[in-house]
Amino acid sequence: MARKSLVAEVADALLDRIVSGDLEVGAALPSEAEIGETYDVSRVTVREALRVLTTQGIVRVTSGIGSIVTPLDQWQSLPAILRYRSARGDDGEVATQLVSVRRMFETEAAALAAGRLTSAALDELAECIERMRNGHDGDDVDVFVAADLRFHDIILRGSGNVFLAALFDPLTRVLAERRAQTSRVPEIQRHAIAEHGAILEALRAEDPDRARSAMDHHMQQTMDDLHAFVLAR
Repeated sequence: MARKSLVAEVADALLDRIVSGDLEVGAALPSEAEIGETYDVSRVTVREALRVLTTQGIVRVTSGIGSIVTPLDQWQSLPAILRYRSARGDDGEVATQLVSVRRMFETEAAALAAGRLTSAALDELAECIERMRNGHDGDDVDVFVAADLRFHDIILRGSGNVFLAALFDPLTRVLAERRAQTSRVPEIQRHAIAEHGAILEALRAEDPDRARSAMDHHMQQTMDDLHAFVLAR
């Protein structure tokens, strides 16, 4: 794995301080000189690191004050938001909200994809389910998760709405990490395989309402499993 650049390391270290509460919302970050001395980097590196955080909406530059920490609802980096919320002990709420966001995107994507997916895409969805079964039977979470994510990606991209896939794309890495945690539970895997089968049947029938309903049922099952097998522990 490639080593992080100095810019990324400094940006990450500053984010750590924000996440830990060392730098609260509205607080001013140390001066560029202080940051450079703390992390033993040049002022150019510090400026680039601050630019990264500014681009992500985590800090903003205020005249006469410098860089200050912005409220969480202004952040534009999903991994940073997840890191902040999880560090504050509300990981369960984060997981629940992620499923809710998926529900908004994916139920409509399934309805739009019904009748639009090619026979090749439908066949690949079936292959994804088979790989999920293989991952479940072989106790291979990585295989299971990869097939699960691919299944949903095919539907999003087959919806015919380029904005759906583009808007959902930033969630992909976060969801991959989350699925690796929740999909370790065999019961969750079995439920997901059955739900994906029902979604595929609806898509093969080219029935938008049935596809929407099947995906919505899957999202509810996901939420129920999250609370029953993960958050309740």
